Amino acid sequence: MLRRCAERGSLLKLSEKACKDCKMVSSGPICPNCKSSNLSNDWSGLLIIIDPENSEIAKKLNIKAPGKYALRVR
Repeated sequence: MLRRCAERGSLLKLSEKACKDCKMVSSGPICPNCKSSNLSNDWSGLLIIIDPENSEIAKKLNIKAPGKYALRVR
């Protein structure tokens, strides 16, 4: 969920965290993809994979499950 910050005009990610291991973005305390609790609030870029088996981008990034992924996780 994104909300525009009126003061700075930037976008804020509300309660969504990215997994440092597989980069999947989720709102829970544990990654639904790899079951890791190694999550970060500091991520950027958003990639949505719908059909990983037929996606060239998913193959290039070694993504096997559909979902939302961060491009960079710190």
